[in-house]
Amino acid sequence: MAYSSKLIEQAIAEVAKLPGIGKKSALRIVLHLLRQEATETSLLAEALQELRGNIKYCAVCYNISDDEVCTICRSHRRDGAIICVVEDIRDVMAIENTEQYFGKYHVLGGIISPIDGIGPEDLNIEALVKRVAGDGQIKEIIIALPSTMEGDTTAFYLSKKLQPYAVKITGIARGVPVGSELEYTDEVTLGRSILNRVQL
Repeated sequence: MAYSSKLIEQAIAEVAKLPGIGKKSALRIVLHLLRQEATETSLLAEALQELRGNIKYCAVCYNISDDEVCTICRSHRRDGAIICVVEDIRDVMAIENTEQYFGKYHVLGGIISPIDGIGPEDLNIEALVKRVAGDGQIKEIIIALPSTMEGDTTAFYLSKKLQPYAVKITGIARGVPVGSELEYTDEVTLGRSILNRVQL
């Protein structure tokens, strides 16, 4: 597509690098920003610069934080005896949105994937082991990783690493989504649902 301005072309190219944004969406966003007051666009640019320059990762759980230790790790209302292990920060947000979990977290920063060149040493696994080893308070580790081969491999690796410690290791239930019909559920999910059945 030909653009009348090199500045627009450059802005579109940068916006199109964002996940889920194609060239057409990038064009709409750039044109929308041009229609806004200059102060609005400046506020967006400042917010992004501040985000990039000042965001931190929690020294305890590796969640995104404004401070050295995140608000979840600092909270006395959270149950420090339970740690939910997740792949990345988006998973923390998803679990927090359920308002059903009141423990703390540990963000691995990925999952073991030899094809992608990601091994255990590339993740925050040793930090988790140190947390469990050094803190006699932790009673349960919930492994909340994707139900993929890589996720299962990572979960298996974690359970082996944590085996020497007196902690209960659990995984999130996997099964039929609420409100769905059995006939439309794939065989793997349905099979897991039957294996992980609960007493009524």
